[in-house]
Amino acid sequence: METIRGLVEITRPVNALVAGVLTFIGAFVAAGVPADIAAVGAAVGATVLATGAGNGVNDYFDREIDEINAPDRPIPRGAVSPTQALVFSIALMIIAVLLALTLPLPALIIAGINLIALLTYTSVFKGLPGAGNVIVAGLGGSTFLFGAGAIGQINWTVGALFLLAALATLSREIVKDVEDIEGDREEDLYTLPMAIGERKAIHLSNGLLAIAILASPMPYLQGALEIGYLVVLVPAVALLGYAGYRSYDDPTIGQIYMKYAMFAAAVAFIVGRLTVVLS
Repeated sequence: METIRGLVEITRPVNALVAGVLTFIGAFVAAGVPADIAAVGAAVGATVLATGAGNGVNDYFDREIDEINAPDRPIPRGAVSPTQALVFSIALMIIAVLLALTLPLPALIIAGINLIALLTYTSVFKGLPGAGNVIVAGLGGSTFLFGAGAIGQINWTVGALFLLAALATLSREIVKDVEDIEGDREEDLYTLPMAIGERKAIHLSNGLLAIAILASPMPYLQGALEIGYLVVLVPAVALLGYAGYRSYDDPTIGQIYMKYAMFAAAVAFIVGRLTVVLS
């Protein structure tokens, strides 16, 4: 029973489900109520499983670092062996690929790029200052594109959602590297905060947040979304700003607030699109 619980836990089920929700949001923002519900369901399922698999693979490669940074995770605490984690993750990825193969070409291309990114992230890019952060940001933002691609409706509004999400995710990943600097240094990982300094890394993170915040009204100003978008966006943006401020003295709190603010911003896109659909 402990092994089963550990295998579920290693996928970060909440994060995986959130990624699935973001894929659905991408489809909804692109087309309102999608006509092809089966395709959206396949895209959501593929996203959840691939995200879970990616988390498992990451824990497999990070098991020594996690003994310092996250000793309560399944592998460091002994609930799951490294081999069990890897085999389970591969199985999830195979099912995700099979689901993705049922989708149109745009979604299939996005899935292929993401699969390559997932497989090379830990082994190639994670140890390069900033490169791993960019990969994670692209993967996070691409969930929206994947949902839209599943119904063949990638458009400017979804593209804006992708860019804003990627910028915010990149900002958060930099703050997380500041948070994890002790364990990363122990394992000889050369992250961005080590390369440029923790304070400068937070400055860069907040600069990216500022760009995202300044650009966030554009979907409304372009007429793609209605006023409901701004109503929900304002508190989300305020929370993002506060998260950036808190990151200087407490990176852990800062990155947690960023996560909540990013999800609230995604909800703003739903509300803005919903008012278009109902009008």
